[in-house]
Amino acid sequence: MPQIDVHNLTKTFKVPEREGGVGAAMKSLFRRKQKEVHAVSDVSFSVAQGEIVGFLGPNGAGKTTTLKMLSGLLHPTSGSATVMDQVPWKRDATYLRRISMLMGQRSQLQWDLPATDSFYVHSAIYDIPKDQYQQTLDELVALLDIGGILKKQVRTMSLGERMKCEICVSLLHRPSVLFLDEPTIGVDITMQSRIRQFIGEYNRKHGATIILTSHYMADVVALCKRIIVIDHGRILFDGQLDALSEKLAPFKVIKIDLDRDVGAYDFAALGDVLVRESRKVELRVPRANAPGVAEQLLSQLPVQDLTIEDPPIEHVIEKAFGTKLEKAVDA
Repeated sequence: MPQIDVHNLTKTFKVPEREGGVGAAMKSLFRRKQKEVHAVSDVSFSVAQGEIVGFLGPNGAGKTTTLKMLSGLLHPTSGSATVMDQVPWKRDATYLRRISMLMGQRSQLQWDLPATDSFYVHSAIYDIPKDQYQQTLDELVALLDIGGILKKQVRTMSLGERMKCEICVSLLHRPSVLFLDEPTIGVDITMQSRIRQFIGEYNRKHGATIILTSHYMADVVALCKRIIVIDHGRILFDGQLDALSEKLAPFKVIKIDLDRDVGAYDFAALGDVLVRESRKVELRVPRANAPGVAEQLLSQLPVQDLTIEDPPIEHVIEKAFGTKLEKAVDA
């Protein structure tokens, strides 16, 4: 049985709307107009125990709404879902003790207190045995390297320090299922890499099931073998990360380094020129044409090095949605 099982999940919000001005404001007191916003529409997928799945899509695609339903924060309009054989929105205490949701733009820590005080509160809420709490805290503090900041007032922490403490408090009760919504947002590249390494280590050590949303493609490439792509509330793709390029972007990128500038050579006749900087050239060509184009380049030009690659995953998403996702270079 899958640990997360979702069938035809749908969430529709009714949003009030009116025109600007005093007259429109007065009319809305007696007759309020509303429109329906379909945040999630007929979504179905399953996730096996111990799997890390990337949940991708542009802003407003329905990612966070889906995670909020699976964590029990929202009740769906229709459809069904079970997580560890429990219905999330029933918010059974035994279920809530076994999950955690980390939202990069929301804080669980008390700003005017040191992080350790928030950890104690979390321990009391989840009724964590004292020995287990101390053991888990010591483990997380070591893995996240936060021993030197536990007594700092949260408001005085840097964003990277606060995000590590947010991760720590989210995992103190040793959840079996993690919903991570933009866990590396706003932190620098080095900190992104350290957080990714920690998430991967937690998954390997505890066998946790993880659904991860991120605009940073390095997060997804480093942690997820499988991805689900959602747009306008509907799933467009569910499969292996490597298969996404083949399904949505049937082309290859050829990169060449030349030992001298070749002047007016017509690279555009071979494919789309992505980069041309003196002796460095990148071409995008149809997948089937890549071997022939590479052979022609090698025979006609003074090539020092040539590689044929799949397009970067952020280019694939951009091509699929017509919108740019922020690119992060792995540290």
